[in-house]
Amino acid sequence: MNSTKTCEIIEGATVDVKARVVTVKGKRGTLVRDFKHLSVEVYKKKDAKTGKECIVVEKWFGSKKELAAVRSVCSHISNMQIGVTQGFEYKMKLVYAHFPINVDCQKVDGSKIKNRIEIRNYLGQKVTFGINMQEGVEVDRTTEKDEIKLTGNSLEAVGTSVSQIQQTTQVKKKDIRKFLDGIYKSSRAIIE
Repeated sequence: MNSTKTCEIIEGATVDVKARVVTVKGKRGTLVRDFKHLSVEVYKKKDAKTGKECIVVEKWFGSKKELAAVRSVCSHISNMQIGVTQGFEYKMKLVYAHFPINVDCQKVDGSKIKNRIEIRNYLGQKVTFGINMQEGVEVDRTTEKDEIKLTGNSLEAVGTSVSQIQQTTQVKKKDIRKFLDGIYKSSRAIIE
C-alpha cells in the first residue's frame, strides 16, 4: 500500500537528489530544499514511456495526512524548476486616500540587488517602516504610478516578502472598511 507521484524535469533545469535534499540548477541560479522532515522517498528515475528522467516521490503505509505530503513535495520541486529557469514576479499597488505613500527601494550590506524597501508617510505618520526582503528577492519601482514589483527565483521567498510588506502597512486601531490605505498584491506572474 503506497502512494506515488512523479514530477517531470523541465528543459533547462537539472535536478539532483541526495538523502531527501533536492538541488535544482538552472540559468537563473540554484535552489536547494530539504525534505528530511517528511518521511517520504525521493529519487530520480527514467520514465519507461517517454524515456526522460523524472523525480519520483513515494510514501509507504501512510495515513491520509501523510499521503498529502507526496503531492506537496512534487509541487515544491516543480516550482523550484520554474523559478531557476523563468523566475517569479509579484506586483503590488500603493493605495492611499489622502496622504501619498512614499517608497524607497535600496541596496543593503553590499548587495548587487535592491533588497530593502522603506515606506514613508503612511497615513501621514512620521515613522519610517523598513522591510528587508528574503534572500534572493529584488524589489523595485515599475514604470506605472504607485506600483512596485518583487522578483526572484524562489516562489516561497518572493511570496513571503510580499506578505511582509502587506502586513506592515495594515491599518491598526481604525475601521478597515473606511481606511483602505496600504500596499496590496495586484498580480503574480512567471517572468519569461
